Amino acid sequence: MRKTGILATLAITSFISAHTLAADLPGKGISVQPVQSTITEETFQTLLVSKALEKLGYDVKPIKEVDYNVAYTSMAAGDVTFMATNWDQLHADMYKSAGGDKKFYRQGDYVEGAVQGYLIDKKTADKYKITNIAQLKDPEIAKLFDANGNGKADLSGCNPGWGCEGAINYQLKAYGLEGTVEHNQGNYAAIIADTISRYKEGKPVLYYTWTPYWVSDVLVPGRDVIWLQVPHSALPGELKNLDTQLSNGANYGFPPNGMKIAANKVFAEANPAAAKLFSIMKLPITDINAQNLRMRQGEASERDIENHVNAWIRWHQATFDGWINEAKAAAK
Repeated sequence: MRKTGILATLAITSFISAHTLAADLPGKGISVQPVQSTITEETFQTLLVSKALEKLGYDVKPIKEVDYNVAYTSMAAGDVTFMATNWDQLHADMYKSAGGDKKFYRQGDYVEGAVQGYLIDKKTADKYKITNIAQLKDPEIAKLFDANGNGKADLSGCNPGWGCEGAINYQLKAYGLEGTVEHNQGNYAAIIADTISRYKEGKPVLYYTWTPYWVSDVLVPGRDVIWLQVPHSALPGELKNLDTQLSNGANYGFPPNGMKIAANKVFAEANPAAAKLFSIMKLPITDINAQNLRMRQGEASERDIENHVNAWIRWHQATFDGWINEAKAAAK
């Protein structure tokens, strides 16, 4: 056989092998629509799942960004496929009202160890011996955190629609703080940037935040700021009977949270490979914190975030490949 004939045969064999391999992928010909909130720092988590689904052959569309409540109702209706940031338990009311386990597939823990609550600067906490948010019922203590001159403490709070805003408003009422504390809502990124500027100017600050998020890498708890405790557990809706006290006796008002990958149940039942993938993927919270900090430092474009995801996959290739292989096996 001539050399050209050998090369042609190899090329045909290679094409057939590649075509057969693609045909064997469980997601071939199936479209997937990811969804997330408008919090750009959640893109890292979402895009990692999208990359894994692509390895299974799925046609993954660009991420849609909507408010959380819209994400849940759209996913229940099948208009979008999955969300990688189902906050458990913060989103319990939204999850249930959109259909709960009858509409969604949700197995496994994608991210564990997330915390949230209220913090103040350590300098003010030490000087006035403030450890509990209930101390802000004292108008003189509350006035320390007054940023606009109305006599009330300014709490840098939570965007409407995120879920945390309802818990904060409920707690301010439950703890008798509505008369002395003002919950500032709006664009969280802008509000917290102003809070950090005030801190750098040496002024007292009071704010709500959560992890994973870059804020606690800039204002470090224990060094720059302290977590405030609450007088008792108080959460609305589905969480009203939840005891938020930790095993060490501390109570910061919110239970430890995690992120789960939630998906449309009909899709998950029809796609066992994707369902298995959703249930086994795990992302360390420290890796999200580190990536979010890189965004804070200027690497926040779509290309930057995709580079972060690709780098994470390279550094954890064996883990990533293990997910893919286990998901493929579930489809057989």
